[in-house]
Amino acid sequence: MKQYDVIMIRFGELSTKKKNKANFVTTLYHNIRQRLKRVEGLEYEKAYDRIYIHLHGVSHLQIVHKLAEISGIQSFSLAILVPGTIDAMQEAALDLLESSPPGTFKVSARRSEKNFPLNSMEINQQVGAFLVAKTQRKVDVKQPNVIIHFEVRAQGVFLFDSSSPGLGGFPLGAAGKSMLLLSGGIDSPVAGYLMMRRGVKIEAVHFASPPYTSPGALKKVMDLLKVLSEVQGAIRLHIVPFTALQERIYELPQDTYAITIMRRMMYRIAEQLALQNRCTVLSSGESIGQVASQTLESMRTINEVVTLPMIRPLAVMDKNDIIAYAKRIGTYEISIRPFIDCCTIFTPKNPITKPTSKRALEYEDRLNYQSLLQTCLNSIETITITPDDPSIPEIDAFF
Repeated sequence: MKQYDVIMIRFGELSTKKKNKANFVTTLYHNIRQRLKRVEGLEYEKAYDRIYIHLHGVSHLQIVHKLAEISGIQSFSLAILVPGTIDAMQEAALDLLESSPPGTFKVSARRSEKNFPLNSMEINQQVGAFLVAKTQRKVDVKQPNVIIHFEVRAQGVFLFDSSSPGLGGFPLGAAGKSMLLLSGGIDSPVAGYLMMRRGVKIEAVHFASPPYTSPGALKKVMDLLKVLSEVQGAIRLHIVPFTALQERIYELPQDTYAITIMRRMMYRIAEQLALQNRCTVLSSGESIGQVASQTLESMRTINEVVTLPMIRPLAVMDKNDIIAYAKRIGTYEISIRPFIDCCTIFTPKNPITKPTSKRALEYEDRLNYQSLLQTCLNSIETITITPDDPSIPEIDAFF
């Protein structure tokens, strides 16, 4: 196995943010260090347009999969550090090319150290000519089989032949925090992942209705957050005992509005939790038209009970695209476990798809829901899910 000296990390959108770039890069730098805190022997360096991890003999294999899960990283490369002389560069390039697949090649140099005696074009020409003479391989500047990259810096020359993609987006925490409504289905974990990718940390709220919902449904939510915590680190989960309020809602003689009223109650509780925990927005896995409560008219009527913005990352995504995303991030198999959540119990035969605010308020006036809502808020249990802790809290305690 090839031994690398350094991992070069690039940022994408951060470079377009001008005045905010320094803060974003600093946040990314700290996120990387936090994610790799259990790997000993690493040295970190922050530059204007790169973050470097100097390996000092540490295997890259225990690092690269963790970097691939950090939002804000556009790409990264495993590199060899050689002295800043043309002879050292030529010999290192020869070793790299001889271990690469056969075919054409190209040399691509980038000179950040302006005191280096050769410019980028001269480096390309001299190293390329040397490699042709030594290997008889041909140069193809348009579609080469192998590209040998040089980055010339004050501390030496970094040499690499490939890059791995990162998550992109913004560093986690750079854009604030959201309270995610997490049901346990396919959609909401994907929404949480997309929020994190845009730099938004999440806390999650889950509505449990025992005995109608089972311990398996709550275990599913915890396991989903375990997956998402691989990206964020520790995630707080707020478990709302929703049974009494939900039963009262479904005692209404006109049950076509039951889902609308239920969602309005969930939004009210989620907003209070968000305000208590310094979340700037709410978020959910809703997608336009997917179910009765997700028509535009339903969204408007449900949304009016809160003042915080509700972010819906999946609003215009097709269900098949959402499923593909869930499979990609590792939540799909957990989400399809056969345990129903409170959103799928007591489902009316004909839920209204175009509810009005006036009718919703009329039904809510009959409920005298304020005391039930306050009971829910007073009875919330909060736990923390982490990627490193193999244990899951005792679920029976919540039922």
